[in-house]
Amino acid sequence: MRTQAVLLGSLTIPGQSACLHAAREFIARALGPGDARLDTAVLLTSELVTNSVKHSESRHSGGTVTITLISVPDGIRVEVIDDVGENEPAVRLSQVESPELIESGRGLQLVEFLSANWGYYRDTAGTVTWFELTEQPVE
Repeated sequence: MRTQAVLLGSLTIPGQSACLHAAREFIARALGPGDARLDTAVLLTSELVTNSVKHSESRHSGGTVTITLISVPDGIRVEVIDDVGENEPAVRLSQVESPELIESGRGLQLVEFLSANWGYYRDTAGTVTWFELTEQPVE
């Protein structure tokens, strides 16, 4: 069992929707095809990067989004760092409160449901939204 975090990789991309594939490919390559968490990690990374591209200052000319993959005790952690936006990341609770959830807005609900843990914080780097997935099941 690991007792400390280890950086497995980092990627910085322009804050544009056209660059989402690079974020997904980065996670897929870093974890590898044999990792049982691969599909979930790629999906949740895509959701967080999409939120950064849509809702932060990263979407403007010259803006960037950085994705880091970290090995933590009992699993992995993916962090998505963007150039702070107006709103803080939050799970919308119901479609009644937010009718736009019919077409969008489910990203953080997926992150909350599929990850072992998730959250965000703001620091000098920007807004860091993260999720953790536990170790692969033993076969």
